[in-house]
Amino acid sequence: MKGTTTPAEVIDRRNAVARISSVLAAGATWPLLGAQQQREGVDSRQSPPARGRVRKVATEEAFVIPEVAEAMRQVVRRGGPSLDLKLMSLIYDSPAAAPVTTTQSSASPPTNRDAFVRTVLPRLLDIDQQRLAEMDANGVDMHLLSLVSPGVQMFERDTAVELARLSNDRLSEMIRRHPTRFAGLACFAPQDPFAAAKEMERSIKTLKLNGFLVNSHTTNLYLDDQRFWPILEAAEALDAPLYIHPRSPSDGMAAPFSDYRMEGPTWGYGMETGTHAVRLMLSGVLDRFPRIRIVLGHMGEALPFWLWRLDYMASPASRAALRNKLKPSEYLQRNFAITTSGLDDPLALRFAIEKIGIDRVMWAIDYPFQNTPGSVAFIESATLSDSEREQVAYSNAERIFRISHG
Repeated sequence: MKGTTTPAEVIDRRNAVARISSVLAAGATWPLLGAQQQREGVDSRQSPPARGRVRKVATEEAFVIPEVAEAMRQVVRRGGPSLDLKLMSLIYDSPAAAPVTTTQSSASPPTNRDAFVRTVLPRLLDIDQQRLAEMDANGVDMHLLSLVSPGVQMFERDTAVELARLSNDRLSEMIRRHPTRFAGLACFAPQDPFAAAKEMERSIKTLKLNGFLVNSHTTNLYLDDQRFWPILEAAEALDAPLYIHPRSPSDGMAAPFSDYRMEGPTWGYGMETGTHAVRLMLSGVLDRFPRIRIVLGHMGEALPFWLWRLDYMASPASRAALRNKLKPSEYLQRNFAITTSGLDDPLALRFAIEKIGIDRVMWAIDYPFQNTPGSVAFIESATLSDSEREQVAYSNAERIFRISHG
């Protein structure tokens, strides 16, 4: 496909690290009780003690490694039809970013979002300094880390497999350095489903990661496609959550999203990923893999709001092409959990809780793309009981992702 890399072009790690270091210089069945995985080692950066505040585990927090950043820069420079390239060009191939302050001091959104995105690469690359400082300043106890979208899914197959393995190894090292501050979701290369399944097994059994994250479609195909079933089979067998994170709409649905910057978080991300989830429901895939556990961000990518109509229009056997045995609402309440990432709306939170249940809703920031102080203020001020706040802020995440409390 267009816009892919070859192994020879990408994995020159010394050159990649050298290029990215110049950027860094610019700126400092869901578990019921949650058998907790124990982390090795002693963390040198314990969360500062605090009284009268709720523990906070943020569940959609991005990072990148230099080799993936360099590979994405090469993809951007070659160009292609993918709408993802609009945002990727700002992150990976823009003029040097201005220095970034140690902490975000305002809960207000940036006034120039494109300019803001040009500053995020140093924060994606940093783990030990600015990220921990922002967490400390805002009372965030833990980030559940995942490789930033679109992960390795725009690379040539062999490169994607290699970079997924390298990213997971680095993620495991980050967690070992700070076991009370970080947990992690493994990436994999859907371009090679059988290699992906093997990497998923290694990530859980050897690296002791907490689940997986896939950035929606790969080569314009979705997980209901039978060629990806080894991935779904592995996720179900390993009993580890699969987070389906957005990316820009696939080429087949791209045209209406190509204007007015609609392709990204403004509108395209949610519409694309919600469509992915509905495909899984209506294709019958969730009947083939009934124990798979899926997580959606952004308050469920609008699915809680649409449930009544989905059930009304797509009840089992009501249309010739439908393959689902259950109503969409039944799948959502059996197979899915959601996070609040990037949607700090207390009314939407209350609606989601009432619609799918308090046990399935988790807090997230969407670092570094969203504002940490604003997301913290949201979870601290939302109209929730003390018990509900604890569940959304941390205990659901610790149970669902089997995160050790420390």
